[in-house]
Amino acid sequence: MRQRPIPGTTGHVRTMSLLGDPVLHSACAEVTEFGPDLDRLIEDMFATMYAAEGVGLAANQIGVGQRVFVYDCPDDEDVRHVGHIVNPRLVTADGDEFLGPEGCLSLPGLEAGTLRFDHAVVEGVTSDGAAVRISGTGFFARCLQHECDHLDGTVYADRVTGLRARRLRRALRKTPWGADGISGLAGV
Repeated sequence: MRQRPIPGTTGHVRTMSLLGDPVLHSACAEVTEFGPDLDRLIEDMFATMYAAEGVGLAANQIGVGQRVFVYDCPDDEDVRHVGHIVNPRLVTADGDEFLGPEGCLSLPGLEAGTLRFDHAVVEGVTSDGAAVRISGTGFFARCLQHECDHLDGTVYADRVTGLRARRLRRALRKTPWGADGISGLAGV
């Protein structure tokens, strides 16, 4: 029987920041104050992620420039990983690199083949300040790298190159929100 509350059940769904919003293209600040406001942010992030049917969400995707992300993501063995991390640092990204489809809640409806390592380790703390180390493989490793990128001001589209970048740029121009964000992308 589950002994802890289900993440996001007490949270409120917040508005998603879309490509072109400056908060997505700036490095986030370290969290220095722990307490009820941080707990509320994390609950709201879970609620927003679930409402958008995502597997991960960084704080800047809802307009908050702090180093926090949440996740509910399976790995390649279909093991479900659920949690949050505050002040995360990607300490390891290694193994084989795979080109796989990647999407983002801040670029709704779009995806592009993106290179990611199949193993990642992230270190940080929980909302109560306890040290945490998260290790992931496969799809979960992709999620960890993707969310850490967000907190550094990078979106997956910045990593897309060549023909995939040109296709993504064309797709972005067809969205009502994407034209504003194209100029700020590194590889597109």
